[in-house]
Amino acid sequence: MKIALLGFGVVGRGVYDLTKDREDISVSKVLCLEDVRLPDAEVTRNFRDIVEDETIDTVVECMGGLHPAFDFVKEAVLAGKNVVTSNKALVANFYDELLPLVKEKGVRFRCTAAVGGGIGWLSELERSRRAQKILSVGGIMNGTCNYILDSMTRLGLGYDEALKQAQSLGYAEAKPATDVEGIDTWHKIILSANIAFGVSLEKESVPVSGIDKIAACDVEQFTAHGYVCKLLSRAEQGEDGIRAFVQPTLVKQGSLEAAVPLNFNLITFTGSASDRMSFYGQGAGRYPTAYNVVQDLVDILAGKGFYSPYGGKVSARNDGEYTYYVRGEAWDGVTEAVWGEGVITGKVSVEAMHTWRKAHPNAFIAALAE
Repeated sequence: MKIALLGFGVVGRGVYDLTKDREDISVSKVLCLEDVRLPDAEVTRNFRDIVEDETIDTVVECMGGLHPAFDFVKEAVLAGKNVVTSNKALVANFYDELLPLVKEKGVRFRCTAAVGGGIGWLSELERSRRAQKILSVGGIMNGTCNYILDSMTRLGLGYDEALKQAQSLGYAEAKPATDVEGIDTWHKIILSANIAFGVSLEKESVPVSGIDKIAACDVEQFTAHGYVCKLLSRAEQGEDGIRAFVQPTLVKQGSLEAAVPLNFNLITFTGSASDRMSFYGQGAGRYPTAYNVVQDLVDILAGKGFYSPYGGKVSARNDGEYTYYVRGEAWDGVTEAVWGEGVITGKVSVEAMHTWRKAHPNAFIAALAE
């Protein structure tokens, strides 16, 4: 297999390193705007050099972002080339255009590293759904948020201090909004639900709330009441439809989720036969992520395509109810208790709480796990 790398940053360099001694996979060309020289691959700044090269059968997209990444991926598919990507935003946003096109052109497309980094999460969903019905998916899917929350809980850091520490270690971007506002996790749960349930979730029907408004006073109250805050995603399917959302959640001290440290992920599915299955590991990093890209390349060599058939468009319904912790703006619903500067609400539907949160942007909300 001759491959071309689109991008030569953290993941692209990792893929190059992990394949350079393999006999079955070789990097032929690299699209890179920087002055990079490689002993065994041509470096180009022109994508046409790749898409028009008939000897390249697979393109690996590790540029990130939506454009020009999607434009290049689409051109590669139209040219009859297989594609592997680690770009969850690309797949989640262009799912309805990309998957039918892949089928039409008869090429193979995989994106295991897009969710969970080094955890083989999507490939495990692929295996599991062959033998049982997947009832729910979700968990801790963003290492940046987990590092910040873990540092605030274990070390007593304030939000700003924890974020700066995460940035200094390379766990958070200089502009961390996509992570801390929950958008990265939102993309990942949508993609996971699509594969697990065989559907195409309407993105705007999946509400999301992040951790960017959390404060040290919140964490102090959670600890005092026996809870740990984590940014959790969840999608579940029942006879009446699919529910899916992303929100900070208070889990009991001593629970599996509460123990996840630093920038690690813990992703779980519940199956009709297997019950709960959880997967723990590095959610990011050069070699953990590149490892799953290489696994996808090996799967393509073995003839594997996408993880599940393209499913019909559906909207999530979020009438499930939780009790919430609310702080930062005056809560105008039922109050069951007062925790410091925050309040504990009565039961509120996910949809209603997230609608309220959008109208009160300075508020921090966290659901209490059932």
